[in-house]
Amino acid sequence: MASSQTPTSLVNYDAFLFDLDGTLLDTADDLGAALNAVLRSQGVDEVTSDVYRPAASNGAGALLEAGFKTLWPEQAQSTLIKQLVDEYAANIANQTVCFSGIEPLLIALSHKKIKWGIMTNKPGFLTDPLVAAIPALKDASVVISGDTLAEAKPSPLPLIHSAKLMGVDPKRCLYVGDAQRDIQAGKAAGMHTATALWGYVPSIDEAVSWNANFNWQSPIDGFNHI
Repeated sequence: MASSQTPTSLVNYDAFLFDLDGTLLDTADDLGAALNAVLRSQGVDEVTSDVYRPAASNGAGALLEAGFKTLWPEQAQSTLIKQLVDEYAANIANQTVCFSGIEPLLIALSHKKIKWGIMTNKPGFLTDPLVAAIPALKDASVVISGDTLAEAKPSPLPLIHSAKLMGVDPKRCLYVGDAQRDIQAGKAAGMHTATALWGYVPSIDEAVSWNANFNWQSPIDGFNHI
């Protein structure tokens, strides 16, 4: 499926905002390694990437539920969530890389003097060391985490706050993400939105049903808007 064509298809933006996991960075294998460490500790079979990858954008609880399957309701969930987060924090960027096409897009934005930033629901104590470990993200104008404000996505407040810090009108900002809450938050903030179909979307059909302004197969689709 090509990028959706809408009346906004030729718009150029003053700023891009990106989700982190599943949009800028492929973090699934590090998250999956943390999940499998927890599963091993509980005598449960490890899972493969086809199990953990679809849950990678949805937090520790979703990952653990994917791993434990029907056993999850009977587990000490808060304890295991903490264990998974601790495992992940200790090995946060062992296998994580930018998705193909992200680095050229970010370089092009910087060359065009178009601001770009990161707004993720990942908590700051994980976001900050992860972003610092990826050289391609060093020029982000703003990095806003899920606990920067009292509300996280799908609330529009973190996106509005991000635009304010960058000094841009939300209406002149494009938000790119791979989860329904990303598109909901972007719309509520008055931004145009693009679904990152290369990310951890549940399915292409479901992702398209979120009705973003654009459905991008690749970060290279972003070059049409700079």
